Amino acid sequence: IYVDTYARWRIADPLKFFTATKGIESIAQSRLDGIIDAATRNTVASYDLIEVVRTSNREFQVTEEAQQFELAMEEAKQPKIIKGRDAITALIIENAATKAKEQLGIEIKDVQFQRVNYTKSVQEKVFDRMISERQRIAEGYRSQGEGMSAEILGKKDRELKRIESDAYLTVQNIMGKADATATKLYADAYNLEPELFRLLKSLESYEQTIDEDSWVILSTDSDYLEPLVKSR
Repeated sequence: IYVDTYARWRIADPLKFFTATKGIESIAQSRLDGIIDAATRNTVASYDLIEVVRTSNREFQVTEEAQQFELAMEEAKQPKIIKGRDAITALIIENAATKAKEQLGIEIKDVQFQRVNYTKSVQEKVFDRMISERQRIAEGYRSQGEGMSAEILGKKDRELKRIESDAYLTVQNIMGKADATATKLYADAYNLEPELFRLLKSLESYEQTIDEDSWVILSTDSDYLEPLVKSR
């Protein structure tokens, strides 16, 4: 990782400072940077990155939706902080302070992390992993959506079949009642006027079997024409 720090310091021993740096601030800054950088590398190398960027074990807030996915739960389970950023910076100051005072006559007042980042090669791997993880989460949402869609479509199909079944039963019931009513009317008509009933049925059969373009050649003795011949 790449760690950038800044420090507050003061000249504690002017004679030693002048002897070591000839009173040139840039020389003092360069030598002090080397001391602090070395102390930072040695100290940070002894701890996980999470220790450098976090100070406490405060838990992350994870949304209810994200908790549905295993990956999000893994992300929420962060390692426990043993030292933390504040303690590590204190160790850096402790490690660098003695050398700075002995070699440069400088008292280090404070050191803080200005930037902590991965090197370029590691960044690319981290970004690839982040992309892969987000794709897994997206795939989880898609899978959940497809499952919900299938469930909704299944309910819709079942409801449509139920409606169609109810409608079919209703139609059959109406048709049955209509057929029964028609049969009763035919029976009543036959009982009242048998000849008229036969005539009407014959005329109905003519309408169903012969249209305006049909040609039918029959003998006057044909049973088919009997109702018409008799009616004359």
